[in-house]
Amino acid sequence: MNDTIIIIIGMMIVTYIPRIIPFFTFSGKHLPKKVEKFLEFVPYTALGALIIPGAITSIPGEPVASVIGLGFAAIYSYFKGGMIVSIIGSMAVVYLMLIVA
Repeated sequence: MNDTIIIIIGMMIVTYIPRIIPFFTFSGKHLPKKVEKFLEFVPYTALGALIIPGAITSIPGEPVASVIGLGFAAIYSYFKGGMIVSIIGSMAVVYLMLIVA
């Protein structure tokens, strides 16, 4: 068997085990409310950890413009919700910041 196939199968098994263990461990059991509340925030924090560093470094030499664009998107999304206006608005804010600077 090719070494590449063995490595791929090994990686598949290693990444599948941590995903399947909680399924069998916690199926049919109720978690405490505090744990459930904590787990509700995991997708948001993971998404933030993946997106924010790339967004800040997306414009070389101009991290302030990126931070202001992220700030606009965060504030608008918090108060008004919706994705389209926050994305277009943050792009416009960053563009204006780059023109002014």
